[in-house]
Amino acid sequence: MSKFDEPILVVPRDVLFNNEADAFNGFIGMNDRRYERILSTFSEFEVKRRGDMEEDPAYKQLIGYVIITSDKGKTLVYKRLTGGGEARLHGMLSIGVGGHMNDVPDASGIEEKLYINAGRELSEEVGLSQEQLEDIEIVGLINDDDNAVGRVHIGVVFKVTVEEADVASHEEDTLELIWERDDQLSERSPYESWSELIIRDAYER
Repeated sequence: MSKFDEPILVVPRDVLFNNEADAFNGFIGMNDRRYERILSTFSEFEVKRRGDMEEDPAYKQLIGYVIITSDKGKTLVYKRLTGGGEARLHGMLSIGVGGHMNDVPDASGIEEKLYINAGRELSEEVGLSQEQLEDIEIVGLINDDDNAVGRVHIGVVFKVTVEEADVASHEEDTLELIWERDDQLSERSPYESWSELIIRDAYER
C-alpha cells in the first residue's frame, strides 16, 4: 500500500481549536489551559486517507512525537537522511520520534490508541520494546502553522526515559542517532520546526 493510501487519524481544525479560540503556535504543556480542551477533542477523530489530508488544512493529522531521554541527562537527537519518506524534512534534526496515528479498533478509547501508536513507532524506528516504555507519558502538544507541513499536522508530545544502550536505529538509511546533553541541544542545527519550538518552549525556560 502506498503511504498516501494509509488510513490515518485526523481531527477537523475547527473542532480541535474551538473555531480558533484555542489555537496556538509552539509547545504547550499540561499547565496550559488549552491543553486539556484540545486533548478532549481527539475523541472526535475521523479516519481519512493520508494522501487526501496532506494539503487540506481543514483537518489536522494526529502525529505521535516521542522525546527519548536517558538517565544521564541526555536527549536523543536524530537526523533524517535521504532514505526517509518525507522529502520536506531530509537533512533536518529532530528530538521527536514518531509518525502518523492509525486507528486501533480494539483499543478502549482515544488515549489508548495514542499510546499504542507511539509504542509501535518506537519499536519500528529505535527498537524499544513495550517493557522498556513503562514510564512513557504525554507531556504536551506541538503546533506550527507557519509552514506547509505544520499546517496539516498537530503533534502529541510524549516523553520516555530509557537506557542509552537500548536504543538503536532500525532504519539506518533514514535515521542517524545522536545523544546530546540537554543544555547543548540548542547548539545544534538545523532542527525541524517542531523540535526547534519544543527546545525553545520546554528546555530553555
